[in-house]
Amino acid sequence: MAHKKLKLLYLAKLFYERTDEDHTVTVGDMIDYLAGLDIPAERKAVYDDIELLRQFGMDIIYNKTKTHNYYLGQRQFELPELKLLIDVVQASPFLTVKKSMELISKLEGMASQAQAGSLHRQVYVLSRVKTQSEQLYYNIDGINQAINEDRCVRFRYFDWTTQGQRRYRHGGKVYTECPAALCVDRNYYLVTYRPEENKFIHFRVDRISGLQVAETPRPALPRDFDPASYVRTIFDMHSGETARVTLELADHLLNVAMDRFGRDAHYRAAPGGKVIVSAQVEVSPTFLSWVLCFGGEAKVLDPPFAREALERMAREALARYTDD
Repeated sequence: MAHKKLKLLYLAKLFYERTDEDHTVTVGDMIDYLAGLDIPAERKAVYDDIELLRQFGMDIIYNKTKTHNYYLGQRQFELPELKLLIDVVQASPFLTVKKSMELISKLEGMASQAQAGSLHRQVYVLSRVKTQSEQLYYNIDGINQAINEDRCVRFRYFDWTTQGQRRYRHGGKVYTECPAALCVDRNYYLVTYRPEENKFIHFRVDRISGLQVAETPRPALPRDFDPASYVRTIFDMHSGETARVTLELADHLLNVAMDRFGRDAHYRAAPGGKVIVSAQVEVSPTFLSWVLCFGGEAKVLDPPFAREALERMAREALARYTDD
């Protein structure tokens, strides 16, 4: 009886691991495979097992040829989808190289062995900067638990020194924060709400240390809080004063502006090959640097404090070179 139950499981394993549209098996192949596992099988019983697997939901396809070839058709992820997911894992700076390879190996396991070989040959973009800390995954798990249970979190927060050591902010102060959301903008960020100040702030999750889910209940968040809008407002998660900023850009930068601000911003054509963009942003050093990188092809029109901040940044940058 045990062999009979195992036979069905091993046949399913065979279809998942060794078959696809280009790699099929015959009933004879299945019998030989089972024999190698010391599981006896008769041809009629194998046909019955294939039908059972189909009823279970496996998309086992039969090619009507002289040899009666079978393979697993539709899978949970198609090959192009797995390639896309592997590209995302490779490009993620918040994943360590070790974790990237572990995830890629698991994704390859969702394809047939032949397809997994073609996926593995594409694993080459791992030279980019990646986090060195495995703590990130435990932090994410704890933050999600706190959000689901409406509780606060406690942790210490640090910056890196030039020697690669941790320097904890405020002398190692333990923060107690009310988690509002987890966001990703090339890195993972914890967005928290401080009701006493009625404002949201954010922390890099990979620079959070010793995170614990506190017993303190999380206060209700403002009803109009939208995590997606919050992320769009902030440039690379660097804080600044929130304002609606109007920019004048060369018209060939319209796609760049669309990528940065999305379709929620306001766009209109202007004379002289220009485009006017109005978007809600946090006027942070990162935002101002983004504008400066386009040189004379980008200009802040409004508000005045953003224009003044940009001019001050440009003058300070120029002074670093003229002083030399």
